Amino acid sequence: MASPEITAPTGSAPSTRAGTGNTHTPAPVPAPPAGRPRSWPIVAAAGTTVLLWASAFVGIRFAGHDYSPGAMALGRMATASIALSAFVALTTGARRRRPGHAAPEADGPAPRRSGRPCGRTLGLIALWGVAWFGGYNVTLNAAERLVDAGTAALLVSVAPILVAVAAVLVLGERLTGRLGVGVTVAFAGVALIAASGFTGHADKVGVALAVLSAVLYAFGVLLQKRLLARVDAVTMTWLGALAGTVALLPFAPTLLAELATAPSSATLGMLYLGVFPTAIGFLTWGYVLSHWTAGRTTAATYLVPPVTVLLSWTLLGEVPAPLALLGGALCLTGVVLATRR
Repeated sequence: MASPEITAPTGSAPSTRAGTGNTHTPAPVPAPPAGRPRSWPIVAAAGTTVLLWASAFVGIRFAGHDYSPGAMALGRMATASIALSAFVALTTGARRRRPGHAAPEADGPAPRRSGRPCGRTLGLIALWGVAWFGGYNVTLNAAERLVDAGTAALLVSVAPILVAVAAVLVLGERLTGRLGVGVTVAFAGVALIAASGFTGHADKVGVALAVLSAVLYAFGVLLQKRLLARVDAVTMTWLGALAGTVALLPFAPTLLAELATAPSSATLGMLYLGVFPTAIGFLTWGYVLSHWTAGRTTAATYLVPPVTVLLSWTLLGEVPAPLALLGGALCLTGVVLATRR
């Protein structure tokens, strides 16, 4: 969403002051920096992602009492795939009904390649969808059967650290001093929570599963950042969700059996996970990632654990230990340092 330049009309005559014969050329109006989109839509999209992803940890904890990890992941992704398919159909139809196609702005970001991805790009999108929408969801669902929502969120927060380091080594991004300090401070907060758990205890298997989720998360971010140079965020999210759903189909019999016995509240929770944290949350995430660096975008997700702490405390009655509150404060401090320009 780049700001168009404001210039005088081409070929306009110089203005003449009333009552004099002198002419002058109006001073040009300063234009926004080229290639730099407005910041508020990106910040709003990042905030939406943080809130929805924080609510996902609480939703998984809530619905996980009645749905097994694989079944819940499949139900969530099937719902997300339907929602994303509807969104893609509506936006595609709207573009086709639009009279003509607007040319890309001269000062905007580089245009994406038109058409659906194919070949190697399509294969990498499928890999991304299987790893993040499939593997990440199953391991996180399993982890939250053993640890509380706050602990899971804080352990998954090691992913931005993995991404920030890998972005420097793999993507060639520059690790600024402010980003490095912010990552260090936020990681200290995460480590403080991981030592004893959000509510004062942590299951070792649950911790290991949450860390594995963080690894899959980091892999997904790095791969997505590279692919966003070839395909737009909406198309990638949609195709990745379809790939993840297909990979989870072996859990279909279990899902059908659990649907027959689970309370309606748990089923609604699973549907919420598909529409909001997944469909909407990943669309806003892809938009942010296409404008910010991978390191800076994932540093912003350090806000997810503190928000999760508040939500799980309020909605699930999971009272945080004093160290958890201190860790959350460090996470907030780290994200401010890491994302400030």
